[in-house]
Amino acid sequence: MNLQGRTAIVTGASSGIGAATVRKLREAGVRVVGGARRVERIEADLALPLDVTDEESSAAFVGRAVAELGGLDILYNNAGLALGRYPFWESNEEDEATVLHTNVDGVLRMTRLCLPHVRDGGHILFTGSVAGRQAYENAASYVAAKFGLRGFVYGLREDLLGRDIRVTTVDAGLTETEFSLVRFKGDAERAKAVYENVDPLTPDDVADCVLFALTRPPHVNVDEVVVKALAQSSGGRIVRRPS
Repeated sequence: MNLQGRTAIVTGASSGIGAATVRKLREAGVRVVGGARRVERIEADLALPLDVTDEESSAAFVGRAVAELGGLDILYNNAGLALGRYPFWESNEEDEATVLHTNVDGVLRMTRLCLPHVRDGGHILFTGSVAGRQAYENAASYVAAKFGLRGFVYGLREDLLGRDIRVTTVDAGLTETEFSLVRFKGDAERAKAVYENVDPLTPDDVADCVLFALTRPPHVNVDEVVVKALAQSSGGRIVRRPS
């Protein structure tokens, strides 16, 4: 399916998978409004500030984006994060709230606000995670959030059955982005170690999966894409080359 002339909203558009997807959508002829807190880093047709955990910020973003686009064909709910790698008894309320509000509440909020504006033939996509399919150690809050996201996607597709709107989740494994830098709260050394001695996915690899789902024939719904590095079997099992 040709995407030329379509319109899109991408959240978490300032870096990583979101930024790569914005670029590829624009190359395909899509007009894109990108949202993130670090709005100065967004390279979209229109860059707007967005905090998906805040109703007022999200509503203002959607209102202005839809006005600019004149309607919506594609919503890519990409914003998400993890905080910390520790056994759950070392967890804290602040980290838990941030992870759940961003990955679950934020996704529900943005989908609810955007759905009335999605045209027939539209497509709603989500960045999930292999963590939402198989748990791994020292990540209970993030695992819970991504399992919750996957449950929402299943429920949404049931509600939209019979409407001309496709729904897809892209569940990615180890991808080299700023994800680990955020998870370790700016500790660059710990973040770098996550990707050492292994060939992780790149943001472009995941963005390619998004574009694949978007460009299938209109009667085809790619429900789920699960993509991992060859050296990874699950969130917790990665084979690394000798140092």
